[in-house]
Formats: sequence, C-alpha cells, structure tokens
Amino acid sequence: MTKSNMSRSAELNEIQQLREENARLRALLTKHSIAWEEEIPVKVITKTVKSETVDSQLPPSEKITLFRRLFRGRTDAYPVRWQSTQGRSGYSPACGNEWKAGVCNKKKVKCADCPNRLLLPVTDQVIFDHLAGKKTVGVYPLLDDNGCYFLATDFDKGEWREDASAFFQSCRDLDIPAALEISRSGNGAHVWILISGWKG
Repeated sequence: MTKSNMSRSAELNEIQQLREENARLRALLTKHSIAWEEEIPVKVITKTVKSETVDSQLPPSEKITLFRRLFRGRTDAYPVRWQSTQGRSGYSPACGNEWKAGVCNKKKVKCADCPNRLLLPVTDQVIFDHLAGKKTVGVYPLLDDNGCYFLATDFDKGEWREDASAFFQSCRDLDIPAALEISRSGNGAHVWILISGWKG
C-alpha cells in the first residue's frame, strides 16, 4: 500500500470514528433531554443570469406562471401525495379513473398495471390547488428526450444534515445556484438546482 493510500485509509477511519462518537454524544444529549439539533441555515444563492423578485401581491395567474416556469417537467402527468389510514404516505400518478366504481380495481391491481389508468395532465388549476394547499402535487422532471429543467437531491438517512450541508457548500464553491430546504418531516433535506437556459 502506498503512503498516500495509507494516509487516505487513516483519514477515512478517523472520519468513521468521529461519526460514531458524534452519534454516541447525540444519543447521550437526547437521553438527558438536552437540545442539540443544529439549525441548517436556509440560503438561496442569488447569482443568476436574470434575477426575479416575487411579490406576495402577485395575481394568482402570475404565481402559477412563475411556478410552472421554475418547476417544469412533464405536462402529460403529475404525481399526487396520498396518506393511508395507517399513516403511510407517498406519491402516485394522478388518475382520472381513481376509485371510479366498475373502472378502478386499485385493491386488486397496481396502478402501473391497470388497463384503465387515465393519467391527468398538469393544468393551471392543478398548480393553483397545490399553491392554495388544497392538495400536494409533485412533478416528473425527466422529459421524453431525457432532458430536465431542475435537479432535486434528497438527503434523509444517516448523517443527512452533514451530507446536505456539504452538498450545498459544494454548489456554492462551484457557483452553482442552489436552494436548501428542510423536508416536510423535519428529518431530511432537499437541495434544488434550477437550470436556466438548458432547454426551452
């Protein structure tokens, strides 16, 4: 083993030991009801080709237009968030035949295998309902030509705080405009990278 490989191996070993020590100390603080969770600052890098400000008094139609421009993806389908009575949740494609008697066999057939599946397109009303909090929808960012307008990275396991912060810092170091947000659950984070001018 070369000297640089031994040094790298020792560094990785030390990192692992430090992570284990952090986990042990966090557990000890939690056990004694001592608050320890650090706040991750939510920052948006504003270095963009064209900066925009969003006025809270913007008419709904302009908010919808802005939202659709920032979070562009497939327009022929979108996912909608669901939650079961057992507390499980997720996203499934919005279907025009969902729960229709004699058409939807959701309890027997998976949606992906259903011959009656009718994917619903993204409309301004869908976006309005999402922004108004009536329902939570997502976006399928990968287009038919394998292009996309944004990237979303998800951090929710293990050392997600450190991983999200490191990823976000790398974006800053490389002058990549990015935004960091804490997940809905509070137990994870997302880093968004909006790509202007890639397509369109």
